[in-house]
Formats: sequence, structure tokens, C-alpha cells
Amino acid sequence: MIQVKQLAHVCIFAHDLEATRSFYGDVLRMDTRFNFLRDGKIFGFYLDCGGRSHVEVFEKSEASYSERNQINHFCLEVEDIDAAIAHIRSKGVEVTPKKLACDDTYQAWITDPNGVKIELFEYTEKSAQFTGGDRVADW
Repeated sequence: MIQVKQLAHVCIFAHDLEATRSFYGDVLRMDTRFNFLRDGKIFGFYLDCGGRSHVEVFEKSEASYSERNQINHFCLEVEDIDAAIAHIRSKGVEVTPKKLACDDTYQAWITDPNGVKIELFEYTEKSAQFTGGDRVADW
């Protein structure tokens, strides 16, 4: 059986990472929890929304606002990712295998009937969302 604990994060794209970081930090008082690195450069980061909730931001210069396709994906924290995957598969829904991501969380992915991507998260004791520290992206 699946048990959703809470919304873990929402992912947005940014034309300018530092302007976005400044807006969320200065205007909304959301601190950067950690950065995503690729080839030694920051290309994304996590913002702390309090508790266990975050906004995930990635640079994508070609992103544009539209009445459609505004959210890249949303993420649900689950109690037990293996049980969640088994439950989802039992319902005939495709789900990716569990993977330990570069931020030390377990993740799997599904898609809703409208094509919305949903990430399933199970935090670990080493998850960057709690320990901080930059992480080198492996994808």
C-alpha cells in the first residue's frame, strides 16, 4: 500500500539562476539548501520552504511561460519507496526502478494520464535536503 506523507518539492525552470535565487531568497526569504553541479558549474539548486518541503530550480534559458506545461514535475515523499513501486505496478501503471540519486534520496518516476511527471522520493539519513552540501549531478 502507498502512503504519501507530503509534497516534497516542485521543480521550476529559470532563465537566470542568480536572479531567481535572489528573488526567492530576498523577496520570499527562502534559503538555498544545496546546489546541483555539472562540470564544476552550478546549474540548479534546492530552496528551503520549511520542514521537509522545497522548490527545485534548474537553469533552462529556452524555458518560456505558457498557460500549459508550467510545471516540470512534482515530487511526493513516500514512506516506503519499494512498497510504493509495488503498489503502483499492481495498478498497471509503469514506474521506473528505484534509484539512489546524487542528492542521496531514493527516487522513482511515474506519469499521470495527462503526461504530468511525478517523482516519488524516499529520504535517507544522508539526503542533501537535510545535510546540505553541493552535489555533483550524475544525470
